[in-house]
Amino acid sequence: MALLCIRIAMILVLFLAFSENYGFLRGVTSLGINYGQVGNNLPQPEKVLDLLSSLKLTKARIYDTNPQILTAFANSNVELIVTVENQMLAVLMDPQQAFQWVSTHIKPYFPATRITGIAVGNEVFTDSDTTLLAYLVPAIVSIHGALAQLGLDSYIHVSTPNSLAVLTESYPPSAGSFKTEVSGVMSQYLQFLSSTKAPFWINAYPYFAYKDKPDEVPLDYVLFNPNSGMIDPHTKLHYDNMLYAQVDAVIFAIARMGFDGIEVGVSETGWPSKGDADEVGAMVDNAAAYNKNILRRQFKNEGTPLRPNMRLEIYLFALFNEDMKPGPTSERNYGLFQPDCTMVYNVGISALSSPSSTSSASISLTSSATKVTNMESLVYLKFMIFLTFHVFTRRAYCAIV
Repeated sequence: MALLCIRIAMILVLFLAFSENYGFLRGVTSLGINYGQVGNNLPQPEKVLDLLSSLKLTKARIYDTNPQILTAFANSNVELIVTVENQMLAVLMDPQQAFQWVSTHIKPYFPATRITGIAVGNEVFTDSDTTLLAYLVPAIVSIHGALAQLGLDSYIHVSTPNSLAVLTESYPPSAGSFKTEVSGVMSQYLQFLSSTKAPFWINAYPYFAYKDKPDEVPLDYVLFNPNSGMIDPHTKLHYDNMLYAQVDAVIFAIARMGFDGIEVGVSETGWPSKGDADEVGAMVDNAAAYNKNILRRQFKNEGTPLRPNMRLEIYLFALFNEDMKPGPTSERNYGLFQPDCTMVYNVGISALSSPSSTSSASISLTSSATKVTNMESLVYLKFMIFLTFHVFTRRAYCAIV
């Protein structure tokens, strides 16, 4: 009997190994979405939560600590990254002020509201106000210290999103390096990330590269469409899209600073569905293709060529078109949805006609070929378990008699 139990355990191990290889136990981790609020006609947070829930989206990032949103998202399955505004950095350098901020803006809502990260500022390394850079790391350290005092540091990471402009070189990816003028503060920041295991966030928009040089940058390469791609001459790694190349350039830049193993995630990426006359490529078809292809890649739990086994975390920009954002027309047209919760275009998300509806909806991007392959694998798995179990039990029976 003991021998039989051992053999059954071996079958279970076989099942687990096979399941892991074929993805049966690897649930698809939802991609994130940026939920901006620079509009005068956006739905109430409760309706936004209904929309996210109906779409099975479980990660979102907001650009403040709006108490209405934090309250509305309580007892939901949506994980939130909240943001400290740039103008608060000078104040939050002070550990006492940081403790007061965390006690007021985070602690009352956690854990009912699933706050998983605090973004301290946004694109501070490349902000036109260069005085902010001196405040960044002290503010990050003070906020993390406040979280530790309150016993929250193991649940909530602290980081800051960066513009791709923080790199002085990004092509080829292996040449990635940070601008020399920020290297001092960057080293301190990377040391913090390394010690706390927090991710390095990058706002990466291949759209801008195409807009600036449409005659040189292949559209299919930036849209994730089938293309010949490029090969990094130093690493010989093949890239079939620009976003992954940009992320790997950041990883190489971090390595050049002497740090290894820091996760790099995409805090913003997207494509505008409308733009001004000089905003080449800003159109519905391109926006739909870009975001749809990212969704497909996310469903594969893909990593970049440099880190193929580490799933790339991506937050799409943005959930809604925001009518009060300044700048060119494109700035107000990055949303997947209009403020009335209707889709701007279809990226494969089965949206509801009304976010208050209780009907089910989900992101459905699995091809029929993938479904067939998975079904065939599952049938094969069941057959192998049955066959193995039959052989082992027969041997155990023969040994007894």
